[in-house]
Amino acid sequence: MNSDYFYLGTLTKPFGLKGGLCAFFDTDNPEKYENLTAVFIDLGGELIPYQIEKIQYRGRNQFIIQFQDIDAEAAKDLIQAELYLPLSELPPLEGNRFYFHEVVGFQVVDKQYGKIGTCTGFLELANNPVMQIDHDGQEVLIPASQQFVTMVDKPQKTLFIDTPEGLIDIYLA
Repeated sequence: MNSDYFYLGTLTKPFGLKGGLCAFFDTDNPEKYENLTAVFIDLGGELIPYQIEKIQYRGRNQFIIQFQDIDAEAAKDLIQAELYLPLSELPPLEGNRFYFHEVVGFQVVDKQYGKIGTCTGFLELANNPVMQIDHDGQEVLIPASQQFVTMVDKPQKTLFIDTPEGLIDIYLA
């Protein structure tokens, strides 16, 4: 998938008789997307732009979307398709909040252990994302929870963490 885009959600089922589709948006702030005018739909690994004729937020991350020039028959082919938006559409986060793609390449410093290494990515594990850190060629995995990330210094490209005693020793002992 193109790294200039982020996953927004999935088209889940048809809605009505005119080609409407139900969509689930995987976001903490779904209301920020109530006025979308277009999305990119993953069709066979290629992101295709679709213009939105009408979008309605139904609560609990559920939307009803009517795309331009999509009738009920064409809508059936879009069920279970994933929706994407350009990274430029992400609302900025403040304080210690960050998007995973923003901190790849950041140095990771633990309160007790000191400099651990460089963040190389994240694993999505059943609502428990895990930060992957390269420590001189050895992978260290740390839960990417607000509980452990104490400060994000974006200008200095540094993540400060405070992990439970012994967690880092599992990897580096």
